[in-house]
Amino acid sequence: MRTVFVFPTGERAETAASLDRHLPKQRHPWTLDGNLYIDTDDEQTGYLFSDWDPEDVAILEAAIGHHPTWAVQIDVSGRIDGTAEIHQMIALLLEHGGVATDDYTPHPWTLPEILSGAVIDGLRFFDFRSYREHGRS
Repeated sequence: MRTVFVFPTGERAETAASLDRHLPKQRHPWTLDGNLYIDTDDEQTGYLFSDWDPEDVAILEAAIGHHPTWAVQIDVSGRIDGTAEIHQMIALLLEHGGVATDDYTPHPWTLPEILSGAVIDGLRFFDFRSYREHGRS
């Protein structure tokens, strides 16, 4: 399973309502075609940041200007490539701003960076192929 964390601007309830509209009749988790498993997580009642390096949390805080207390966690099934599906969900969740992180770089990605295919530290957003090809682990 590959994981993406999304830190949208706005309130958690607004994000949940948006997911409810786009992925109706489901929750905890929402799913996209049985291949993306989408849920919210937080520090207070969940596990957000429990396995993050403190340096990566600091990079995220610097990018968004505060310490986020919740996020949308998207787990991507290993049965599919997932790139198109993750881009679809990111476009929805970051429509009004925010950032996303993936398993491959500590960089907090903005929607314009993701959509343009920007390269940071030799990788694009959710670039698991290049990550493996370069022997990173």
